Amino acid sequence: MNNIRYVYFLGIGGIGMSALARWFLVNGYEVAGYDRTATALTNALQQEGMAIHFEEDVEQIPAHFRENRDETLVIYTPAVPKTHQEYIYLTEHGFTLQKRSQVLGLLAGRMTTVAIAGTHGKTTTSSMVAHILKDSGVNCAAFLGGITQNYGTNFLLNEPTDDLSKVICVVEADEFDRSFLTLFPQVAIVTSTDADHLDIYGDHNAVLDSFSAFVSQIKPDGTLFMKRGLALADRTPATVYEYALDEGSFYSKNLRIENACFVFDIVYPQGVIENIALQMPGFHNVENAVAAAAAALQVGVKPEQIRQALGNYKGVKRRFEYILKSKNVIFIDDYAHHPAEVFAFLSSLKALYPERKVTAIFQPHLFSRTRDFADAFAKSLSLADRVILLDIYPARELPIEGVSADLIFKSILSENKVQCTKADLPDLLRNEPPELVATIGAGDIDQMIPVLRNLFETNQ
Repeated sequence: MNNIRYVYFLGIGGIGMSALARWFLVNGYEVAGYDRTATALTNALQQEGMAIHFEEDVEQIPAHFRENRDETLVIYTPAVPKTHQEYIYLTEHGFTLQKRSQVLGLLAGRMTTVAIAGTHGKTTTSSMVAHILKDSGVNCAAFLGGITQNYGTNFLLNEPTDDLSKVICVVEADEFDRSFLTLFPQVAIVTSTDADHLDIYGDHNAVLDSFSAFVSQIKPDGTLFMKRGLALADRTPATVYEYALDEGSFYSKNLRIENACFVFDIVYPQGVIENIALQMPGFHNVENAVAAAAAALQVGVKPEQIRQALGNYKGVKRRFEYILKSKNVIFIDDYAHHPAEVFAFLSSLKALYPERKVTAIFQPHLFSRTRDFADAFAKSLSLADRVILLDIYPARELPIEGVSADLIFKSILSENKVQCTKADLPDLLRNEPPELVATIGAGDIDQMIPVLRNLFETNQ
């Protein structure tokens, strides 16, 4: 990439793509891109100096990018269809096109990589690792799958150095489209290998094969921290440790809830880190903190630094994010879009607030995921006292015949359940005000947050 001066992104508004775009911008490259719709994230990128447009139009690719093909790198996301006008133009005119995962692998390969993988939990865990390192004064870079509350970004830039190998690069290793197979980490965490993305993989065995391939790429003198019970130990040349909430080589003990915080100790082979007070609630997040602490210890962070950093860790946007907290109503938003994630979130919510009735507003994500996990979603949602089920958010998919939110709704056991459109949601909640409400899903349900927050504040 020595001759590259311009970097063009097809799908610049994605959480992973935008982190990469920011890296190139702060390192002196000119960055531009296309995305389908404007969002708060693309607005932020524009304010940082990137030229972004929202129509399929070759003419809107900056002219000097088009005129200097050999000095322009094009990075694209697999979500961009091969029929996209700009993709066709760039391919036919001989531009160098690479997937985000390929470029991330090249950049991470120049540093000491800590990669966090898993079908759920990886965004929170990777942001925890990055925050522990940053808060402890370790020179690190981070490419994350969510906006950290501590830093207001999905990208952390390392301090300049002549030896990049001494920089710790924290990477959220995404199994979607097998993207994580471009990484060769020194330290890896695998949080889960549940069935997911079956529209890509076909079946669970293919998912497991992909994770096996990922851990086989950990460096022979490296370390794997895996959730206890995963079948990966014999698939890697690395040293393997297991972790879990309450068992393994790394685990939590003395777990209790104090003032809506989870307080606990972390036990590791050489000792105990006592009295960690995690502001981001959830039993699953305590487990994520155990994994993050294990990785941080492995790269030389001291136990007291870990305790301090986890104590001031504020979480990730849309991961157990408090929107409103008052006497009459508590409003929390969460990105959970897999049945296991929904179950973990609602279980933790009920443990935190046993005296309140939980209203869960869930937006299914993808027709294929709804088809594959309808019964499991229904079981998880049945933990809530009241369920409001929205229509499926299609994302990259076309409708599948016979697949709708009805598949989930019919099996929900909660006595108080209703299907609703986003447009009708405010009126429904106005007529039946909740005392504890959660918006859940990976689609565009977050667009309702300002409307609902205003509604609840007005009703105080």
